[in-house]
Formats: sequence, C-alpha cells, structure tokens
Amino acid sequence: QVQLVESGGGLVQAGGSLRLSCAASGRTLSTYAMGWFRQGAGNERECVGAISRGGGTTYYKDSVKDRFTISRDNAKNTVYLQMNSLKPEDTAVYYCAAKLWYGVLRAQNEYDYWGHGTQVTVSS
Repeated sequence: QVQLVESGGGLVQAGGSLRLSCAASGRTLSTYAMGWFRQGAGNERECVGAISRGGGTTYYKDSVKDRFTISRDNAKNTVYLQMNSLKPEDTAVYYCAAKLWYGVLRAQNEYDYWGHGTQVTVSS
C-alpha cells in the first residue's frame, strides 16, 4: 500500500506561483508512475501532469504546458508540481496519484493510489 499526502495548496493571485508536494509513505516511489490531477467545481477530474517512475518522461495537459512542471525526488519519496503564471481557471482541488508502472499514465482509472487533495484557489 502507498499512502499519498498532498501539500502546498492555498490562495494566490492570478499570475502567482505555487509548488505542490506529494509525499509518499509505505512504499518507495521509485517504482511508481505518478500523476497530478485536478477537479474544479462542476468539472470532471483531469490529469494536468504525469511522470514516469524514472522521471525521464512527462506529460502535460495542453492548457498548463509551459506553466506547470512536474518533477520527482525518489530519494525523498516526493513528487512536485510547480505551477507558475496561475490563472483563475486553475482553481481546483489537486490530487496526486500513483501506480506501480514504468511509463506515463494519463487516465484516472489507470491509477491505484490517491491522496486526499489540496485546494488551490486563484483570485483574479
């Protein structure tokens, strides 16, 4: 079992930055593919970024490319989502997810483990 805990969310003005962290316990993250998802009010959960277990391959949703960066520090069992140039439409609860896998996974039904989420609110 992998337990995931997100942190780093909060309230920020448009144009600002936040860095989300996802700390894992129970298993070493180095064998897990990881993803960051978000769910805004009235919206379905969507993948904003994903990273392979070695960190060499990443995926980004088009609307966050060049603004968000996913990274991982397997020695610290932590995955990050650096979010720059934030927009009001980025407001959502952000979740990290994990699956024992080597590649990049984009669909939420492909992941086995989920954190409880952290709220990100971007004011205009």
